Amino acid sequence: MNFSKILLFVLFLSGWSLQSLKAQSTQKISGFFAGVSFDRFAEKVEEESDYRFFYDQELLAETTVNLQAEESGLEDLLETIFSGTDFKFSISSDHRVFITQGKKMTVNFARGYFEPRSTADKGSDDSGNSSLGAFARNMRFEIGKDNQDPNKNTAILSGTVTNIDNGSPMLGTVIFEKEGFLQAITNEEGNYQLELPKGRHTLFIQNPGGYQEQRQIELFGDGEFDLEVQESFLSLDEIVVNSGALSNVSKLDMGVQSMSMSQVKRLPAILGEVDVIRGVMTMPGVNTVGEASVGFNVRGGAADQNLILYNQSTVFNPAHVFGFFSAFNPDMVSGVELYKGSIPVNYGGRLSSVLQVEPKFGRSDKIGGSGGIGIMTGRLSLEGPIGEKTTFIVGGRTTYSNWALDLLDDEAALNGSNASFYDFNANIRHEFNEKNQLEITSYLSRDEFGFDRDTTYSYENTNLAATWRHFFNDQLEGSLTVGYDGYEFGIVGEDNPLNAYQFNFDVNQLHARADFEYRKGENHVYKFGLHAIQYQLNPGTNLPFGEESIVIPEDISDENAREIALYFGDELTISERMLVSYGGRYMFYQIYGPMIVNDYVPGEAITESNVIGEQTYGAGETVQTYHGPEFRLSGRYTLTNQSSIKMGFTTMRQNLHLLSNTSAIAPTDSWKLSDRYIKPQTGGQASLGYYRNMASNTLEFSGELYYRYMNNLLDYRSGANIILNDNIEQDVLNSLGKAYGIELLLKKTSGNLTGSLAYTYSRSLLQTSNEPSVEKINEGRFYSSNFDQPHHVVLVGNLELSKRINTSINGNYSTGRPVTLPIAKFEYAGSERVYFSDRNAYRIPDYFRIDVSVNLEGNHKVRKLAHSSWSVGVYNVLGRSNPYSVYYTPVDGQLRGYQLSIFARPIPFITYNFKF
Repeated sequence: MNFSKILLFVLFLSGWSLQSLKAQSTQKISGFFAGVSFDRFAEKVEEESDYRFFYDQELLAETTVNLQAEESGLEDLLETIFSGTDFKFSISSDHRVFITQGKKMTVNFARGYFEPRSTADKGSDDSGNSSLGAFARNMRFEIGKDNQDPNKNTAILSGTVTNIDNGSPMLGTVIFEKEGFLQAITNEEGNYQLELPKGRHTLFIQNPGGYQEQRQIELFGDGEFDLEVQESFLSLDEIVVNSGALSNVSKLDMGVQSMSMSQVKRLPAILGEVDVIRGVMTMPGVNTVGEASVGFNVRGGAADQNLILYNQSTVFNPAHVFGFFSAFNPDMVSGVELYKGSIPVNYGGRLSSVLQVEPKFGRSDKIGGSGGIGIMTGRLSLEGPIGEKTTFIVGGRTTYSNWALDLLDDEAALNGSNASFYDFNANIRHEFNEKNQLEITSYLSRDEFGFDRDTTYSYENTNLAATWRHFFNDQLEGSLTVGYDGYEFGIVGEDNPLNAYQFNFDVNQLHARADFEYRKGENHVYKFGLHAIQYQLNPGTNLPFGEESIVIPEDISDENAREIALYFGDELTISERMLVSYGGRYMFYQIYGPMIVNDYVPGEAITESNVIGEQTYGAGETVQTYHGPEFRLSGRYTLTNQSSIKMGFTTMRQNLHLLSNTSAIAPTDSWKLSDRYIKPQTGGQASLGYYRNMASNTLEFSGELYYRYMNNLLDYRSGANIILNDNIEQDVLNSLGKAYGIELLLKKTSGNLTGSLAYTYSRSLLQTSNEPSVEKINEGRFYSSNFDQPHHVVLVGNLELSKRINTSINGNYSTGRPVTLPIAKFEYAGSERVYFSDRNAYRIPDYFRIDVSVNLEGNHKVRKLAHSSWSVGVYNVLGRSNPYSVYYTPVDGQLRGYQLSIFARPIPFITYNFKF
């Protein structure tokens, strides 16, 4: 063969090799990535190509990917993802992708450096054991012998986790397999054991305070897998609970707002006490009628139309000390989530919203605690392990606020006033094995206060729940919860020993629920279950107090009812762009005896004069039955990588009614079960939203429109008596309601300056129904509800000056709430009378408040007895006298108006917080 032929042959081989290399180096990526985490993006690319990623997961934990790839090169995709950041990437010739921060990495490695390691080439013994000697998240480790015990579908993976620096065992390290939700925790010797299905798995290794690491394994049979991990203590934020959503654009649910405790703790608070409920009030569509009120209104609904859950327990009164503080100890809460649009199918029983307060469970590594000392309150919690599989956390909070009342100027009127509260939480979690877990949560609170020494008010909440969780397999999981919820209040009046009395009210419910979630392939997530509640309600008891009292005892008959709901829902993935959720609940409700029920003239008004008889029902005998469906429908369509539209329609039913003569939740409010004449509240809501991410996903915008209708609402006749009224149906009016509005939210989620600006325009209107009644409010026209406040603006800003110092500002503006005013006087039957306007025809002045605070962290040394911080700030820094209400009192024959303001001056606060 001559030289020219040899040269042509060599050139041909070289060209073919270069073409092959070029084809390999330009592998194309296709897929739709809408708000997915970078980890998920990397996994997807690795599944569809031979690229392998190497990076620090902590650095990219907050990075999300929003793009659509169609035969795109990986370099182009990474340029788009990291645009505007200081992250750099390098791709080696053998498709290893290295991501660093600040400086680009040189990617020259020795041949074979990244070859997969198997048990054979690691010198393992016959049992298939292996030990890890290097950090490579994409190395694949083969465990066990191939074809070992082929009749068995699972294998036992065990091993020891040690510190790579000194070889000491790592206690409390979590080895987690996310697909099957399987995990194991190392003991004091660093040992773990985990049963997994045979096949390929990705293991995540998380040691307390350290980085999360990742290993790829191929599990053929039983074997050992020893791990060496790095111990590195980090300053971590608390976990954000956000209903499983990946981003503002891609999540299916609309009208859902989440807050972590780290976000709540940065908000300026009344008297320095971190307040979960007031954190919720910074969200669009959520408002309150008064300064000293923890009861809140969502999208034009009444305060009693919100289901407030601590885990799965219903909290009836979420307030302490006249409403100044919420009922939830911040050290016992991990996060909050508010559903106000598309309410999930597994929740029901209220018309407006569901507030899910997630409890905190104890740490598993060692005993620790936290607490705080403020000018009016103090709190302390303790948590840690009990043995190897059980954790606990207990916490308490109390107030020492009487000194503040002693400083008030009006000593004569407030002489002897007092206010006190305490609350207590205890939560336990026990893991029987990887598939069975038990959680017990409890809550107890009590308030006692009085404006003078003669009358004392008190109320208390009691909640206890136990949840057993079971993972049947990779697709099916379920939970069973049983519990008790109670609320009671009492009034003791001792002004005159002859008239001294003791009034009591209470509501109790036993509840049980079974919830299941079944994942069928990649396109369906089914949710189904059963909820049951047994109600027992004491409408009121008035008894003589003391030996000299001649008060005649009064006792309103107890009310008993049962409520059962079945539900089913499906989250259906139609395409990469379109996601739909649909489902329904069917609620069955019965109120039963013993009970005496009046009969009224058919077709006439329900008044005392129209009573024609009564019916007596024995114990357990059905008095009235109501039942009906609730529907859930929501959908999301992704327009681009950074935007989507969503819609939703929800119907709800509510069998409990709050009897109140105030606009806000008050300690003396009582609850009423639906009966023959007071029907369950029903309603529906339609909503439409647009969502967009901007500025490399650092800005989130959302806009939502909604319309609500409500039936069987309760309003009251003029002069209605709602306390100790055995025939309350004679004093209430069946009303209709409607609400509509728009909510706009702009949120900055990263950087030294974070915060949000929320604007809400909403209307909430009522109308007396067409059923026979003695009177029509405002002649049967629609009128403003007590909480109709059309304009509401909330600004929240947080500036991080350093890792130890941050400042916060909170601005709040809203239209004044409606009020009924006297507008004229006239003579009638020889006396002067006052003529009032139409109901809620006027408004009190608008509300405006600004709060500021500074949070100072102690140094971040790891080995300290306790880590401390200070919160210093001013509530209502402008000293604005915002009116809570207006009232009129005759003085020297003249009717004079007065304005009541709760905080008419700046209120400074300082709180010392600690953690150990």
